[in-house]
Amino acid sequence: MADTIAAVATAMTASGIGIIRISGPKSREIAGKIYRSKGGKKRIENVPSHTIQYGFICDEDEVIDEVLVMIMDAPRSYTGENTVEIDCHGGVLAMKRVLETVIKYGARPAEPGEFTKRAFLNGRIDLSQAEAVIDVINAKNEYALKSSISQLRGNIQRVIKEIRQGIIYQIAYIESALDDPEHISIDGYGDTLKGEIVLLKEKLNGLLDTVREGKLMKEGIKTVIVGKPNAGKSSLLNLLVGEERAIVTDIAGTTRDILEETIVLHGISLRMIDTAGIRDTDDVVEKIGVKKAVENAKDADLILYVVDSSVPLDENDREIIELLKDKKAIVILNKMDLEQQVTESELKEKTSHPVVAVSAKEEEGIELLEAQIKEMFFEGNLSFNDEIYITNMRHKAALEDAKRSLELVENSIEMQMPEDFFSIDLMNAYEALGSIIGESVGEDLVNEIFSKFCTGK
Repeated sequence: MADTIAAVATAMTASGIGIIRISGPKSREIAGKIYRSKGGKKRIENVPSHTIQYGFICDEDEVIDEVLVMIMDAPRSYTGENTVEIDCHGGVLAMKRVLETVIKYGARPAEPGEFTKRAFLNGRIDLSQAEAVIDVINAKNEYALKSSISQLRGNIQRVIKEIRQGIIYQIAYIESALDDPEHISIDGYGDTLKGEIVLLKEKLNGLLDTVREGKLMKEGIKTVIVGKPNAGKSSLLNLLVGEERAIVTDIAGTTRDILEETIVLHGISLRMIDTAGIRDTDDVVEKIGVKKAVENAKDADLILYVVDSSVPLDENDREIIELLKDKKAIVILNKMDLEQQVTESELKEKTSHPVVAVSAKEEEGIELLEAQIKEMFFEGNLSFNDEIYITNMRHKAALEDAKRSLELVENSIEMQMPEDFFSIDLMNAYEALGSIIGESVGEDLVNEIFSKFCTGK
């Protein structure tokens, strides 16, 4: 029998309310030892499940706090076990004292992620849903949150089970035919199986095609701002961030180090990186800054190339344009409030990238830039009606393993191998997909996943 665990389920900071969660077979018993109703007659052990009781938490004769106590008996609780949640005042000391009292009377401190781990082990949620819990907590933008909620509701579980069902049907057919060849014919089965494999691979490819967008939604778009000194890179960053984060002067080479900020545009996170102006220089420190700028640009998801429209293009611009090759980039024609020496058509011709005219000083054109970014990465539209996005790299690896196993089946069919060879690779694909939802996963991996959770979740 599992022991009974307890932890603070809310942040350990001063707030209006704090929650102490208790889960395990002795939850009611422990709560009963420390709970006192207002009239002193009501017993936690006797109240109905899924009710809230008003009273006090006491350590013998000492009143610790005034509380509400929520009772949730198994299996209708988050963990699938008997659960008690104590809603106390949200002071750090108050929460600490209530938790200490709960532990004193029989519970042990919960480990990070242990409540969710128990929910998984008790069959309340699958492993993909468990991982979605921490993704919901860590979501940094609207789309990441929606994607995590979708996963939490079991959308990934549903599609993975559907694909696995198709695979296990074929395995069962092969095994049955090999065991009973007189009644189940396997003649020409290779061609039939080949057609089924094509359909299964299409489903896997459909999921894998979402990985890039899923990663961007979860982690944000690494966006590097490049350009010559004084082109307006830092001014653009300040405008997008909404505050003075970067130093802006008329002195060329002011920005020498990397400055990173995260912003959210239309629900999408952008990890904005302001870099040193790219130019030939003899200044040792500035040279290091230029080198860092080039390195970050090569590793960027998106490059924002800021051009001073009042200054003609030169050799430094040509060097920057070379960085844009085979990269997602937007050319920002800045300082449109000044007399132009560079035109949009000239930049489009030289870079083959979209050009957006802005004035960072006058705060004009930013809406066009935001719309262009969304169009470039998400085809201008993201919706979550039935869409599934793969945001977890562990899931991606498992999907790729399953796909490779199905390709081996195709190879075996082409080489006219015996049917039992088909079963081996089909089972490997089945097991790989099972690791996503936790139906074929080792204890070490489970422990590793839940160790990343916060205590109390």
